[in-house]
Amino acid sequence: MRKLNKGRKLSLKIGPRKLLLRVLVNNFFLQEKIKTTEAKAKELRSIVEKMITRAKEATIVNRRILAKDLTPKMVKKLFSQIAPSYKDRAGGYTRIIKLGSRNSDGAKMVIIELVK
Repeated sequence: MRKLNKGRKLSLKIGPRKLLLRVLVNNFFLQEKIKTTEAKAKELRSIVEKMITRAKEATIVNRRILAKDLTPKMVKKLFSQIAPSYKDRAGGYTRIIKLGSRNSDGAKMVIIELVK
């Protein structure tokens, strides 16, 4: 039983799963909109929203915490462009738009993007 275990496994062990999500987060902040599977997008949404909430308060501690998972270019973009645009918003920074199934394996595809 998976009692008190939150999050999706995405059919990966812990190391590759963390690496996949780290790459997805960096690409998401770079492009502000990506196309991926529904499970990955739902997992990505919680990570991204926590990062934006942390970046809204621009302290050195928050910058260092986010620098563990993001590239220096993405940290700068997050603190200078993305977070200030959401200073009056309490949450819900992302939107998931369903596209349908992928032809090859039938996976549910979505677009996850920042709400403007």
